[in-house]
Amino acid sequence: MKVHFIAIGGSVMHQLAIALKHKGYEVSGSDDEIFEPASSNLAAEGLLPAEMGWHPGLITNDIDAVILGMHAKADNPELLKAMELGLKIYSFPEYIFHESRDKKRIVVGGSHGKTTTTSMIMHVLRQLHRDFDYLVGARVEGFAQSVNITHAPVIVCEGDEYPASVIEKRPKFHFLYPHVAIITGIAWDHINVFPTFNFYLEQFVLFIQKIEKGGVLIYNETDPVLRQLVNDHKRSDIRYQPYDVPVHTISDGQTKVTIENSSGLLQVFGNHNLMNLHAAYYACKEMGITAPDFVQAIGSFTGAAKRLELVASNEYTRVYRDFAHAPSKVKATIEAVKQQYPNRKLLAVLELHTFSSLNEKFMQEYQGAMDKADQAVVFYSKHALALKRMPDLPIDKVQQGFAKPGLLVLNDRAALEQWLKEQAYQDTTLLFMSSGNYDGLDMLTFAKSNHRIITLATHETPTKQTYCFHRPGNHRRQYQC
Repeated sequence: MKVHFIAIGGSVMHQLAIALKHKGYEVSGSDDEIFEPASSNLAAEGLLPAEMGWHPGLITNDIDAVILGMHAKADNPELLKAMELGLKIYSFPEYIFHESRDKKRIVVGGSHGKTTTTSMIMHVLRQLHRDFDYLVGARVEGFAQSVNITHAPVIVCEGDEYPASVIEKRPKFHFLYPHVAIITGIAWDHINVFPTFNFYLEQFVLFIQKIEKGGVLIYNETDPVLRQLVNDHKRSDIRYQPYDVPVHTISDGQTKVTIENSSGLLQVFGNHNLMNLHAAYYACKEMGITAPDFVQAIGSFTGAAKRLELVASNEYTRVYRDFAHAPSKVKATIEAVKQQYPNRKLLAVLELHTFSSLNEKFMQEYQGAMDKADQAVVFYSKHALALKRMPDLPIDKVQQGFAKPGLLVLNDRAALEQWLKEQAYQDTTLLFMSSGNYDGLDMLTFAKSNHRIITLATHETPTKQTYCFHRPGNHRRQYQC
């Protein structure tokens, strides 16, 4: 096979290119800009384009497949050349299906929890030494890439509802035709793509219709919208497996789960993760994996990157970051942390970064989302609004939408950093939620650095404890106690 990638530098596009090279295909590609880590990853495999830009001369009659990335525009000169020559042009998900037509396909869809559920299935299969391919939207511990295509008999895919490409506007998960489908829940998102809730719902109806005959739909029965949608669109030629929060206990900040009389401790927590785990179990059961084997394997799962990821901790403080940005995700994440650490103060910092979350009309969807936080901050940058060519978002509209007493709304990076420095972190959980980067404020470094607020030096006296926070200095440590 000879395959050419238009916009090879994409986060998943470049991973697919590398996977196909490893499979023995002849791979080429182009892009007008490639950032890290894609640049280094491609260079290490000899796939980095010699020069940036679009080069129609690369498109020749002997190419078996052209894979079109989301970054490419409709007037891309390489795309136009491929169309002129009548070459086979695939969107990313179309090509994944092309490579997996003879495999058992497991596809995880839903408005939230897709990445975590997919990662859980992958983790269990790897722990049990099963041979499988995969496509997932984040870095997963133990996996070198986020895409792998081999001759394995099974593929596990995260099914995104976002459009497949610039010339194929249908959602990505409509092209994967699962034998085992999961829907984790439905909450309106991507309003720039799906302007009405009914239009958004319709994408999941179509997804259900594309399950292969004899397949199974595993769905979250605690979601009333999803439950109604499933009941309204029943098929007689597939099976249905509802799931909910499995039996579990929480003691001393640790969660123990029980699946079909098999119990084990987990490294992840929260009702949303427990439901993700339950869905993952039913998918693994379809591959003959028993409950005892599943529970033992899932016990070492630490989570996908930026999904309730612990980034710093000591005896007094724990710091998590999460990809949560949609209302349902924010609410679930905050409630999970508060449930796990009920006796600790919860400081929750949410960045509004997506088109939906920066839309004034969407603010009412966030009502109650941060209610469980002891202190809540909503941050958004004017720079993000400008890049998305969106109008100003008034602070009072954000406060009205969230309806959280005492909510602090900031739109200046320096003000956010100053607020973080001024907080007391004894017996506290600090939670960062964003799909962005807080206007360039590196929260991961901020949390881990010994010269910042999170690492505490404790000095005991017979009468009291003094907690000292490192402050930035030139060459010497400075403390505020």
